[in-house]
Amino acid sequence: MPPRLKLLQTYSSLLSSPNVTSVSPLLAPFLLPAQQRAASILSSLSDNPGAYNKKIRRGRGPASGKGKTAGRGQKGQKAHGKVPAGFNGGQTKLEITQGPRGFVNHFAVNMSPLNIDRLQSWIDQGRLDPSKPITMKELNETRCLHGVKDGVKLLARGSEQLRTPVNLIVSRASAAAIQAVESAGGTVTTRFYSPAAIKRVLRGLVDPIVSLQTTIASPTSSTDTAETAVPQQKAYPYRLPDPTSRKDIEYYRDPAHRGYLSHLIGKGESPSLFFKVPGAQSFKRKDVDRKKASAAKAENRIF
Repeated sequence: MPPRLKLLQTYSSLLSSPNVTSVSPLLAPFLLPAQQRAASILSSLSDNPGAYNKKIRRGRGPASGKGKTAGRGQKGQKAHGKVPAGFNGGQTKLEITQGPRGFVNHFAVNMSPLNIDRLQSWIDQGRLDPSKPITMKELNETRCLHGVKDGVKLLARGSEQLRTPVNLIVSRASAAAIQAVESAGGTVTTRFYSPAAIKRVLRGLVDPIVSLQTTIASPTSSTDTAETAVPQQKAYPYRLPDPTSRKDIEYYRDPAHRGYLSHLIGKGESPSLFFKVPGAQSFKRKDVDRKKASAAKAENRIF
């Protein structure tokens, strides 16, 4: 509402009040034109300069700036009509003579690599706290990783430099990296993250520790123990989703990958989603069944 409309409201309230003086009608000629000028602002509203660019109208005469040839120049193939992409003057196209080159895998994931030597360097500098679990949120906040896209993969470069036991929760990990961390007294847990879940973890809307339903508590006093201490867990509005594709489910069910779903596998079972591991079941030979059937048929003969 324009600021000057308050004057008209004040004037109307004066007229409606019982204590109306003879001076109030004299103010009307000065208040009403002010209201008319303020109302005229509504008809002149417009966007800020540079808020949008005016569309170029080609071929609308010389005054438009793009008249006559409409920006196509004088004569030529491109002035007379459209030229398809890859047109090579009528001769054989390059994609036919030389063939397509390159390949783009649309199903590939772009994991951010985390090498052990860089992890140990961040611990030595005091940027990472090895007494607490290290997730992608801590790695991103301390700038150990720059921009997590599809997850974090732990690699074993500089594994001989690791001397601090750490608890890592990453998307994937190599076998050599898992062996190096566990040899130093630490643990590695691989967890599935969707693209939306990664954004929520980095924003602090979900915590991988709480989503894994793990109890990480430290004694509050000298008399308390780790079992009696109650962890102060923050309430998060979201939880991490579980994998839905067969490839991801089998990866995080595998104990060799230290997957968080490995507890679902019973003794003697495989992380594969088959009811039985292919090749483990036994097949009966048909020729053996035929011999038994012919022997039973011979015994039942009367003559």
